[in-house]
Amino acid sequence: MIQLWPEQESTVELIREAYRKQLRAPLLVAPTGFGKTVVFSYIARTHVQKGGRVMILVHREELLEQVSETLNKFDVPHGIVSPNYPFSREHKVQVASVLTAVNRLGMLMAPTLLIVDEAHHCTGNTKFGRVLDWFRKAAFLGVTATPFRMGGEGLDDYFNALIPGPTVQQLIDAGRLSRFRVFCPSSPDLTSVHKRAGDYSAKELEKAIEHSGLTGDAVSHYKRLAEGKRGVAFCVSVKHAKDVAEDFNKAGYPAQAIDGGMPRDWRRDVIRDFRSGKLRILTSCDLISEGFDVPGIEVGISLRPTMSLGLWLQQFGRILRTFEGKKEAIMLDHAGNALRHGLPTDPREYSLQGYRATRQAERLASLKICKNCFAANPGNVRVCLDCGHIIPVKERKVAQRAGQLQELTDKYLEATRKARQVGMAKDMNALVELARKRGYRNPEGWAQHVWEGRLLKMQRKVAV
Repeated sequence: MIQLWPEQESTVELIREAYRKQLRAPLLVAPTGFGKTVVFSYIARTHVQKGGRVMILVHREELLEQVSETLNKFDVPHGIVSPNYPFSREHKVQVASVLTAVNRLGMLMAPTLLIVDEAHHCTGNTKFGRVLDWFRKAAFLGVTATPFRMGGEGLDDYFNALIPGPTVQQLIDAGRLSRFRVFCPSSPDLTSVHKRAGDYSAKELEKAIEHSGLTGDAVSHYKRLAEGKRGVAFCVSVKHAKDVAEDFNKAGYPAQAIDGGMPRDWRRDVIRDFRSGKLRILTSCDLISEGFDVPGIEVGISLRPTMSLGLWLQQFGRILRTFEGKKEAIMLDHAGNALRHGLPTDPREYSLQGYRATRQAERLASLKICKNCFAANPGNVRVCLDCGHIIPVKERKVAQRAGQLQELTDKYLEATRKARQVGMAKDMNALVELARKRGYRNPEGWAQHVWEGRLLKMQRKVAV
């Protein structure tokens, strides 16, 4: 029988309190690695003991197996709703693939509690939404690490109470997640890549990455900064993942691309070889980014630029799980996503109404990082505003971009956080308030200076 952590026990109590207040659809928000599957499996067990029926809705085959394994550890009999398993209505707990459940709605017993894993998929125009709409009389429980959709849309159509779990930093301090280091270069040139549905066009992105030289750079930096450690590379596409794996293999590091189109037994064998150390590198497009737990990861290799804060946090979360002998996690951020979105330990305020991160990410993508002092500068400067160092003009050819990843230092992180704060202040009042919090001698004067700079920048854009 699994024993809950103290942090998990307190979270369970918060969820119970929501139900006692007649809030029938709470959403638990907790980082990857917190043990959300353990928490909702425990809740499913207690709900069934009280005479209820539970459906646990997941969106990938691998997650069916992971949830099933956790329920077995709690001694909870259950059925699995998927074409790969025999269908049985007798169990009071059913773990259902959303792709199967949406086609069997009339066959399934109505649950009294519907638990949704990776609940950020729950909007009305998705298969998740169709299943939730069908079982509207049930109580809901959503769990996610990122409570918003790609464009920042909220989840208040289906959930009515946000339950905050512990933060990444709190779990690191408690020893539940690994401490980490991040090595980050300047971003690849994506000026020619258009956006689709809030993120970069997959086809254009793949073409840009293929001609950027990032793959070779990933191998050399792995050798310099993380040689011998087990790592996962987050890639643009299935083809890109295969190309990256081939490059690692040529360099003498056993690697394998993994994707959802592979037979389940083959994927299971690949994960087993990675766990044992027979494979050093796994490469993937989306399979490992969300929900799918791969044991033993020490290094993340970010080769996929994204405007999605949620995707970046999901990917980063894959490398933070602890295991015996692991001292720290390392993120080799070749795509510059840390510059766009910050780190998982950065303070963020979420709500059921969503998180508008896209514009903020676009602002961060234009920052220039001084190689002398690592200060964050506006994208149009040629001289560092912090130390006066000349910032060279780079050619718009990513394939020619050379140099090494540099570790994100405290000074660098503080500079990027300050830049985000200024960028998020939308009017003069917000700028004045920010200046006061920072203890500036003349908050109004500083705010006026920043505001006039913005207006001047806008006038230049209009003139152009």
